[in-house]
Amino acid sequence: MAKRPRGSPRAHARARTRAASFEALVDRAIAAIPAPYSDALREVAIVIDDEPSDAQLADNGLDVDDSMYGLYEGVPRTDYAADWAAVPNRITLFRVPLEEDFPDARELESEVRMTVLHELAHHLGIDDERLGELGAG
Repeated sequence: MAKRPRGSPRAHARARTRAASFEALVDRAIAAIPAPYSDALREVAIVIDDEPSDAQLADNGLDVDDSMYGLYEGVPRTDYAADWAAVPNRITLFRVPLEEDFPDARELESEVRMTVLHELAHHLGIDDERLGELGAG
């Protein structure tokens, strides 16, 4: 017997709708970033995953029971050097933790925007300590 996908067609349709709605939030957050900061987005792929992997959690000192909203992976602009090979830079947003922690649509949109900005700041070389000082931790 051929393997069938789990869940009903209706459940799959709801999941696709939620994913599309979340993607629209991310698109709005990106569109709202002013120049010159928005120019840096050309150097970064924006990815949406449901959850962080166990490896991503471990690499960031978190337990498998923990989660995170976003993650920057790459070489910050402040660490670029002329003799380095290009490394793909990536910002990953984790949909499920964001949606679970911010069920209100306005709060979710605000947190998605904050997460995009937070991870972009890492690409620009701003660490968590400095982001905390700026009130964007």
